[in-house]
Formats: sequence, C-alpha cells, structure tokens
Amino acid sequence: MEQNYTYTDAFNELQTIVKEIENGTTNIDELAGKIRRASDLIQVCKAKLTATEDEVNSLLQQISPAQETDDDESLN
Repeated sequence: MEQNYTYTDAFNELQTIVKEIENGTTNIDELAGKIRRASDLIQVCKAKLTATEDEVNSLLQQISPAQETDDDESLN
C-alpha cells in the first residue's frame, strides 16, 4: 500500500480501472493485475477514511467535552 497516496488519487485510479473493465478495454491477460491493483486501491481508500474518521472524532471530543458531561448529568 502506498503511504503517500492521497484518497483522491487512489479513488480516481480505481474509477479508471473500473471503467476499463466495464468498457471491455482490459484484455484477459491484464485483468488479474487490474483487479489486484483495484484491491490495493480500495485498501488505501479504507485506511484514509478510517484515519480521517478517527481524527474527526478526536477533534470533536476535544471541542465539546463539557457538553458530554452536561448531557450525562442531565440523565441522572
């Protein structure tokens, strides 16, 4: 998996591979390699999405810890 590959780059390349397979422009000799590459790109996208989700959740917790405490106290 490429460490410095952006989500956008991986997603765009994945779209290109899918179009080539759908259009029939990929011959049978290249098909396995393209599918393997698509699988790698999907893993890049998933890793980027997970990392972004974790970072956003962490930032949101830093922004509103008092609100969560207030909500917890109102339940009691």
